[in-house]
Amino acid sequence: MNLFLEKLSRLKGDDRNRRWLFVPYDQLSDQLGPLARENPRAFGIILIENRWKAERRPYHKQKLAFVLSNSRHFALEQAGRGVAVRYLFCDSPYCEALRPLCAELGPLEMMQPAERELRVDLQPLLDSGAVKIIPHEGWLTTAEQFHASQKNKMPWRMDAFYRHVRRATGILMNSGKPLGGKFSFDAENRRPWKFEPAAPTPPSFALTDIKAEVGELIEKHYAHHPGRLDLSTLPATLHDTEQLWDWAKRECLPWFGPYEDAMSAASRSLFHTRLSPLLNLHRLLPQRVVAEVEQLELPLASREGFIRQILGWREYVHHVHDATDGFRNLPSVEIRKAPGDGGYQRWTKKTWPASLSDDARLDGGAAPAVLGDQTPLPPAYWGEESGLACLDHVVNAVWEESYSHHITRLMVLANLATLLDVSPRELTDWFWVAYSDAYDWVVEPNVLGMGTFALGDFITTKPYVSGAAYLNRMSDYCSHCAFDPKTICPITPLYWAFLARHAEKLKTNQRMALALATMRKRSATQRRHDQKIFEKIRETLIAGEKLTPALMEA
Repeated sequence: MNLFLEKLSRLKGDDRNRRWLFVPYDQLSDQLGPLARENPRAFGIILIENRWKAERRPYHKQKLAFVLSNSRHFALEQAGRGVAVRYLFCDSPYCEALRPLCAELGPLEMMQPAERELRVDLQPLLDSGAVKIIPHEGWLTTAEQFHASQKNKMPWRMDAFYRHVRRATGILMNSGKPLGGKFSFDAENRRPWKFEPAAPTPPSFALTDIKAEVGELIEKHYAHHPGRLDLSTLPATLHDTEQLWDWAKRECLPWFGPYEDAMSAASRSLFHTRLSPLLNLHRLLPQRVVAEVEQLELPLASREGFIRQILGWREYVHHVHDATDGFRNLPSVEIRKAPGDGGYQRWTKKTWPASLSDDARLDGGAAPAVLGDQTPLPPAYWGEESGLACLDHVVNAVWEESYSHHITRLMVLANLATLLDVSPRELTDWFWVAYSDAYDWVVEPNVLGMGTFALGDFITTKPYVSGAAYLNRMSDYCSHCAFDPKTICPITPLYWAFLARHAEKLKTNQRMALALATMRKRSATQRRHDQKIFEKIRETLIAGEKLTPALMEA
């Protein structure tokens, strides 16, 4: 901290007669809002490094280092431009930390925070006029576009939203029609990877003295947090951002389209760009990314598939979360009283020492569970060996890097949790603490809405579950596993048992009709076997024990 503060103090200028902005941790850009348009010497910014926030959940060490390193580098960048910088260190809610500065500097301005949790924290200052909201310019679409796309009808659908905003923006359009004759090339994004073309190696980033100091801070004050810290894989400077973006355009995007759904033990990210953490901090702007990808000389399936993730799904989940107040205003949804730890306590046998505000509005989030799932998250998600190669490979990647690509999140981590009837809220909290790109508006729609079907068909059309055949087709995990996917892999009976248990609630879902009909053709003996395997697997994994082929034969 001393080195950072020394550097910042050397850049310190006159901070009188400035217009002051509070810049949240996920708005680290001078290409948005007033900083992008006006004289930097007319502004002062306030950045807060908040231990209260960091200790609210057992966040991955790499995630903490990523946010803090980017925040400190951004502070120095802005001071170098002539912006006055007040950099605060606190151990209390943001509202309490900012209140004295509001009194000293007059009303502060702030772009609308993306995270509901921060908005709620700051609400007393907003109500009193001490902080004034200006629009968040990082989004590509508006709430009005979202609601217009859904025509005031529920359930909501991403496809309708995506088509609407493609037409509204003209992105990948020609004379009002989609390039290539269709809006989505999703059907062309499902090729398994067979080691050709070679998967690119993610770049390493130069170690700055700021990153090194943050690393020391993490290991000293946050040593009790889970995960591995690797500063060499952590982009934090503007140069790092450009390095990663150039690598993504050159090495990943040409092959992203056909291999978007592929998974491999030989490459953790394959042709996925790893940009989401930077996008969610706005170190790299979604507007820029979409505009540049649209103009790249790439196969249309790759351009469209990538743009769909940013312009389509990312914007859609933001609007869904905002419109439902994080699903709190849906009928009959339980609201947890305190932040969840994602199973940390069961794994470590230690209670997470969360620093909680007395403000009851800072709750633990909505906990929908349409299917009634309440199984605890197994310790395998915290690194205990499960015996399933697919799960163990992905979990290991997460705790080493605070990252895995979105298909492994959906079709390995969320799929297996759903088949085991794991609590959707607990899985959501696990994703929140484990991934460096995870914030409430990201994880709650993705996990509650899509990954676990906890909201029913409210924002997605069906449960995204599968047996071993899909995983064997789309990955090479099975070749490293003790379980033969064609004979004794437990994931297949888990799949059939899931359909049998929840058939009544899924019977009206047309997209599940074929799967349910196939399940009903299984004999009574097969169904009893499926349920027995489900009970054995769930019991074994909850106990933190390793699955073996012998268990399937018992």
